[in-house]
Amino acid sequence: MTPLTCCLTQPGAVSSAVGGSVSISCTTSQDVYDNHFSWYKQKDGESPKLLFHYVGSRVSGTPTRFTDGGSNSDFTLSISGVQAEDAAVYYCQTGFSINKEGVLWRRDTEGCSAQIKLRFL
Repeated sequence: MTPLTCCLTQPGAVSSAVGGSVSISCTTSQDVYDNHFSWYKQKDGESPKLLFHYVGSRVSGTPTRFTDGGSNSDFTLSISGVQAEDAAVYYCQTGFSINKEGVLWRRDTEGCSAQIKLRFL
């Protein structure tokens, strides 16, 4: 089997006022199957923190103001009631997925991730 080439795209940055709402988009170059799509948050000087393991699968400790969604090649992380501590770099990642031909697609975080920075107005 031949592994697929992986590419993820996010906009460079988004901005929000404290108390506002923001959506972060991530688009993949290939369709993602079985919801194998993750979101991470990394604050300055800290290690990345996993927010969602799969689409709709919130990791314990992830605030309910964070929601995720999407399918195929378009995914979104939304934050409602943005707090000051939400200022960070957010990463999207896809790890394991199977396309319609049954080809396994696996890439590590570095090879299959994208990042976006949340800024405040």
